[in-house]
Amino acid sequence: MSRSILVIIIGWWFSLLLMGIEGLGVNWGTMANHKLPPKTVVQLLKDNGINKVKLFDADQSTMNALAGSGIEVMIAIPNNQLSAMNSYARAKDFVRRNVSRYNFDGGVTIKYVAVGNEPFLKSYNNSFLNTTFPALANIQNALNEAGLGDSIKATVPLNADVYGSPETNPVPSTGRFRPDILPQMTQIVQFLAKNKAPFTINIYPFLSLYANEHFPVDYAFFDGVATPILDNTIQYTNVFDANFDTLVSSLKAVGLGDMEIIVGEVGWPTDGDRNANTNYALSFYRGLLPRLASNKGTPLRPGYIEVYLFGLLDEDIKSIAPGNFERHWGIFKYDGQPKFPMDLSGQLQDKYLVGARDVTYLLKKWCMMRPDAKDLSKLGDNINFACTFADCTPLGYGSSCSTLDANGNASYAFNMYFQAVGQKDTACGFQGLAMLTDTNISQGNCNFMIQIATASPSTRLTLLFGLTLLLLSLSLL
Repeated sequence: MSRSILVIIIGWWFSLLLMGIEGLGVNWGTMANHKLPPKTVVQLLKDNGINKVKLFDADQSTMNALAGSGIEVMIAIPNNQLSAMNSYARAKDFVRRNVSRYNFDGGVTIKYVAVGNEPFLKSYNNSFLNTTFPALANIQNALNEAGLGDSIKATVPLNADVYGSPETNPVPSTGRFRPDILPQMTQIVQFLAKNKAPFTINIYPFLSLYANEHFPVDYAFFDGVATPILDNTIQYTNVFDANFDTLVSSLKAVGLGDMEIIVGEVGWPTDGDRNANTNYALSFYRGLLPRLASNKGTPLRPGYIEVYLFGLLDEDIKSIAPGNFERHWGIFKYDGQPKFPMDLSGQLQDKYLVGARDVTYLLKKWCMMRPDAKDLSKLGDNINFACTFADCTPLGYGSSCSTLDANGNASYAFNMYFQAVGQKDTACGFQGLAMLTDTNISQGNCNFMIQIATASPSTRLTLLFGLTLLLLSLSLL
């Protein structure tokens, strides 16, 4: 065999290994106290062959970092801006400032504009019910007017609670959109179809397990179950397929069963709940990624599915209203280092992703509970204060630090606050209850972190620290 033919064959074989990555993207959230520089994150994406990213805004520094990368981007309009986008003039201005300005050779490869994020969640109590569709229509029409509508589509990422099956026959083929939002959903779906835009849905098997303690654990994964759900002649062995096909049936019920579907978010958290851990996350991705690479699809929609993993990095100031796990969805830690072996080609190679390059950290020092502390009467108040303004979710039941004793809990809280404010020496006082140490006080699976130094603490925490010092000087703490 000639060398040239061998090279061609090796290249063809290698390209097959990477085929599974083609439709795979990630969600890049930035709700972190110390953020990795956007250029570092973009390099992280490139180093791991991730060529699609979904954002939750259109931040200029993020967009500048993505320029010239070739990474396909979905930018977003937050829910609190939907009412503003009901003005066509405002929608045109958004497109001009956040889309058109980057549409040049060597610019940002924008493919979608996400209009809102799960705006019809039941917990929002219809807050965005009447502003979502007008915003969607105005943004797409503004894209069309700017001459970008053929290549850039507006879509609405929705939570899977916008559809369901009746309790009397809970199978995918009976899926329908929620009756209370059926008019709005029908209007949105028809508009998307008219503009050849995809329907974007977020599917979370973890949340099925989190919300129902009786939910069969194995049904959340892809390893098969003892008692599959039988829907006519189809057997469903995992909740992802069943959920996706419930949407397919819901679309079919409004006359658009062949509509393109994007999975905007799917993943598994690694902390903050007894079912949120690296073992479960590893098992979930080892089932999901080969499925995506095989282009098997689902029973009602076989073939390729475009999917965005949620998420890229842990976010330590994200709201925990849905649960403590919200800050731990990343496939990478807060510092861009991989959490567990993960093969994005879907070939199940036992290897770690490439970590973020050239990350710098603060000094190796920690804030801990003083072993000789005498007056413990204000310990609870100080722990509560630290955990109000820093991330203590790993201390929760079933989480990575839940086995610490009382002193360990205090040390963890104190250190998280100390790191969050950039290791300011005066932040490790806590009324004489805390002290600095240069010894790593991590215990077992509970990591007492050292914060990265590549970004400054958020403005919120900087102001908070100043206020804390003022209160201390007034002896009010």
